[in-house]
This record gives sequence, C-alpha cells and structure tokens, in this order.
Amino acid sequence: MSADKNPWGPRKSGNRGQSGRRKTFPQLLLMAAGILIMVSALSNIFMDSVINDLTAESPGKLGRAFVIYSGSENKSLEPIVTEYCQDQNVLCDVQYKGSLDIGMAVEQGVEQIDAVWPANGIWIDMFDRSRRVKHLASISRSPVILGVRKSKAAELGWIDADVSMDDIVRAVTEGRLRFLMTSATQSNSGAGAYLAMLSATVGSDAVLTAADLELSDTQQKIKSLLHGVARSSGSSGWLRDLFLKSDAEGVKYDAMWNYEAILAETNRSLRERNSELLWAVYPTDGVAFADSPLGFVDRGQEAGFEEFFLSLQEYLLSEKVQSQLVAADRRVALGRANAVGTPDPSWNFDPRRFVTAIRMPEPDVVRRALILYQETLRRPSLTIYCLDFSGSMEGRGEADLKQAMSLLLTPSRAREVLIQAGSQDRFMVIPFDNDPRDVIDGTGSPEDQARLLSAINREMSGGGTNIYACVRRALEEMRTITDFENYLPAVVLMTDGRSDGDVAEIPSARRGLVGDVPVFGITFGNADRSQVDRLADQTSARVFDGTKSLVSAFRTARGYN
Repeated sequence: MSADKNPWGPRKSGNRGQSGRRKTFPQLLLMAAGILIMVSALSNIFMDSVINDLTAESPGKLGRAFVIYSGSENKSLEPIVTEYCQDQNVLCDVQYKGSLDIGMAVEQGVEQIDAVWPANGIWIDMFDRSRRVKHLASISRSPVILGVRKSKAAELGWIDADVSMDDIVRAVTEGRLRFLMTSATQSNSGAGAYLAMLSATVGSDAVLTAADLELSDTQQKIKSLLHGVARSSGSSGWLRDLFLKSDAEGVKYDAMWNYEAILAETNRSLRERNSELLWAVYPTDGVAFADSPLGFVDRGQEAGFEEFFLSLQEYLLSEKVQSQLVAADRRVALGRANAVGTPDPSWNFDPRRFVTAIRMPEPDVVRRALILYQETLRRPSLTIYCLDFSGSMEGRGEADLKQAMSLLLTPSRAREVLIQAGSQDRFMVIPFDNDPRDVIDGTGSPEDQARLLSAINREMSGGGTNIYACVRRALEEMRTITDFENYLPAVVLMTDGRSDGDVAEIPSARRGLVGDVPVFGITFGNADRSQVDRLADQTSARVFDGTKSLVSAFRTARGYN
C-alpha cells in the first residue's frame, strides 16, 4: 500500500458530537461495534493488498517472464517446471500450443518466445529455416498408440494378440471401429498416427518417400482408415478431456489415438470412476515416437536468458526429474533415471517393452504428406458457420470477421497454415442478427469458396443478437444432408454480444441427428462468454477467444473439424 493512500482518511479535529454531550452506554456500544466493523473491513483491505503483492507476477531476476511454447501433452509436467523457476527467482510463462503453432512461431520469429517444447522435433526441422533453435535435447519419449475400450478390443480379438495396421483398417471398413484422433496438420499425436499409417504401407524397415505418397493403393488404404475418425481436435490434451467427458455422460467412443502417457492418464481417471479401461494397441508395423525436445530460441535476448535455459534443461534431464517423468508414465533414455516404469497388464501397458518405431521421413516428405492429408485423405468436413452480423459488429468487428473468413476461404492463404479445404468438404454460412439470414451453401472447390467469400463480403451489420436461432437453423440444415455419415460435422458460432433466446432450445434441435454435432464458439468484443461456454459444453465442444485475433481463433477452430 502506498504511503499517500491513507485508508483511514484525513484527520479531523472535532468534538464528541453535535452537542458536545457524552455518549450513553448503548451509544458507546454502537460506536464500538461500528469501529470493530470498520477495523475488520480495513484489515481485510490490508490483507487483500498484501496477498495481491505476494501473488503479483514479479519479473524476477531476468527482468521479464521466460516464455515457453509447449505442447499440451506437457501440461501435467508444468508443476516441475514452475517449482524450478520459483527456486531460481525466474517468472516462467508456459503457453500451450499445437505443434503447427509452435513451428510457425519459430518460422515467423515471434517476439517474446524464449524456448519451445513441442512433442516432436519434426516440427522444428520443418519450420526452423533460420536455425533460431539451439541446444535442442529430448526430455522424454512417448509412442503414439491406439487405446481401445477393452470390451471392443475383446470383440475384435485384440486382447493379448498382435495387431497390425491392416487389422485396424479391416475393423474400420467393416464398421466395427471408430476412433478419436487429433488433426494431423495441427497436432503431433495426429501427425504421428498418420505417419505410422503411411509407413505401414511401405514396410517398417523402409523410409516413406514422396513417390510412396502418390501410390493409389497407399492413398486408398489411408483414406479408408481415416474414415474411422469420429471426432477430431487440434490438441492431444483436449482430446483426452473429450473422451473422459463423453464417458461420464454415457457417450462411448470406441477408441483414441494418443500418446502412451496420455492414455495412462486417461485410464487413471477411468479407474477412479470405475469405468471401462482403454486397452493399449501397439501396431506391429511400427509407431511414431514423440521425443519431446526442449530448445532455446535465440533472438538475441538479454544476458542471462540462455544461461537460465541451459540450467532448466539440465534440471529436467537430471536423475531426480527423469525419475519423476518415469513415474508419470513417460519413457526416458537408459541410465537417466533410477527407476523404470511399472507395467499394468490390466490394460496392456508396459513402458519397458520394446516397441518398433517408424523411421521418420525427410521434412519435405512430411510437409507433402500433411498437405495430402488435408486436401485428399482425411474424412471430409461439413462445417456450418454462424456469423454474427448484429449492429454491435459494425466497424472493426465486421472487418475482422471478413478478414478471418478470407483466410479460411482463400486456398492459397489457407494452405500456408495447413487448414485448406479439400474438394469433398462442404461449407454453409449463415449470417445472423435477431434472426438467421439466407443460408449460403458451397463445397471446398476454389470456385465455391470464392462465391461464399463474395457473399460474406456483401453482408452488412445491423439488428440484435440471437445465437440460438442461428444454431437451431444450422442443425436443421444438417438434417437435410443425405450422406451425412460421410462427414465430420460441426457448427462454428462467432458472436460479439449477449444473446436473446435460451440454450434450452438446442437439445431438442439436436435430437434425432444421425451423428454427434459439436458447436464450437468464437467470442469477440463484449460477447457473453458464459452463454457460448454453456452451448459448447452441451455439445462437447470448446470456445476460442477471438478478442486478440479473430483470424487466429478461426484458424484454430478449423483444426477441430
């Protein structure tokens, strides 16, 4: 508390009352009670001030926060990092990003980023053309495997059996298996699963080449496999959360591609609630490993930043921390820890078992494979955009919204960030205010995208806001799609205001739909986040903050569909 802010107020000279008479005993009691209340209140103010001072973000000895861009799979390890930072009097800011976001941040030279901790070094290899990243070292390893509900694994004959990628393809094409998987272009676990699928077509001993990608047999096999994707996302951690939330609500997804360590976390949660566990499937053709490298981003920082990074890295590679990582179901290099992971036969988990690892292709081949995934091989998306054109969007809001849609619907720009549409994708755009306006329908063809964008650019802001009316209309449009089961459907709602209407309208609108239709939210300006959160929660989706950048929010949301 500063000295010039006296909570007691200025001193006043004065008498004991208007008449100067002595107070009676009851009056004195009332005065005493008042003083006690005032003292208590002031004490609370003082304590709040102290607490705020104690919890305020101090720049620490480096003068500012040390910023780390990390994959979401490391979130459970954050306390280890935080403890070390506090011991060193350094404020560490760990920000969780998708693998593509981390790679692009390095490529673009984003300011105020000091270290990167992606799931796999391939994202650094692909994007670090200026060689900014130094001292790159693997902290732990985790294979990307398939976790299958134990009853489903038994039904497929996969308990205590070798399972190949062909076996998984067969289960999908026979309609016996569907799974959750992150987007291969946005998240490393999805990329790892996808590259393992591709590698299986050329054999575990061979390295995938650009020529292999052009083989029709390869493309058809992978396309068949990816048709088994029931839900996608841009985050491995969020995919785990989706599985657990759905399980608690009675929605039983068959399986999930994810890191071995995250499947272990998932099973711990499932076991706590007495739910069915996921059976670990390690395809015999080989799996991709996340090597979790931590590297310093050299931007010519002030003195002390590189030294602190090296000390943090050394700490994470110490025997003490490496043993903690083993306890958290990570794999570490031999000799780094004083313990080994504990097997759990109940779900086929054994971190000590030898697992065949695929040989990672060259960065240019990986990039080509990701483009092929996005444009040709993934399950087509069916996306309906509910775009707020109410009066409050006039000016900046309308301009930012049109800019964001320009990124999504301009193939050359979308391709730069690997969110481009495939020719089989379908889009609908529903501008709205108090009511939905005309539905604009199109495909992923360049001509249709240009037509959609032109129609959006002609829209003008005006009227009130009713998000629920637009979402209800979007769900009605979903019912008209005759081949609905061929798509990954989603509604993307963007709004900047408080809505009329009621979220209670939505469950009835969803009733009877053939598949699961999440409603993702993007908030902007003074949007009532609570309304959009409830809508997303009701449909097992999530909300993205577009306050700083609508373009970035729309791009991120695209990775979930």
